[in-house]
Amino acid sequence: MLVLVLGDLHIPYRESSLPVKFKKLLVPGRIQHILCTGNLCTRDSFDYLKTLAADVHVVRGDFDESQYPEQKVVRVGQFRIGLCHGHQIVPWGDPAALALLARQLDADILITGHSHKFEAFEAEAKFFINPGSVTGAYSALDNDVIPSFVLMDIQSSTVVTYVYQLIDDEVKVERIEYKKAA
Repeated sequence: MLVLVLGDLHIPYRESSLPVKFKKLLVPGRIQHILCTGNLCTRDSFDYLKTLAADVHVVRGDFDESQYPEQKVVRVGQFRIGLCHGHQIVPWGDPAALALLARQLDADILITGHSHKFEAFEAEAKFFINPGSVTGAYSALDNDVIPSFVLMDIQSSTVVTYVYQLIDDEVKVERIEYKKAA
């Protein structure tokens, strides 16, 4: 089961669209679920995601004026996946604060955004992912934002995570595997 994880689009305020090389990779009919950390900023961005997969889950970012929830939990296969933009977590991106939220949501995997920087790590038998900014939108936190998104392949109790980053106009892919504790 393929799950697209992305966020911090900031279209049209900071970027005009997704990178062309990412758009070529994201084709309708292959992805079953989309989990978005927010900052879509417009309905058009949501509508675009709906063309890629019918099952789209979005949480509210600090630049979204919409009906999206602050956080939510989505079940995909054997995994409870927590989703939160991340601007609510203090300090931002702090592993202890993220672990606390994962426990509160009873999530096996916690996905957050806000920093516009990809990150993935395991802690307390849980998996934490920040997909970064899919557009590479400007961030006050980092002058060198690398456009990125994540594709999770969920099979039974294993998640194979593919990280796509646009570096020097080339798409680089990294593979990370996480197995749920029995």
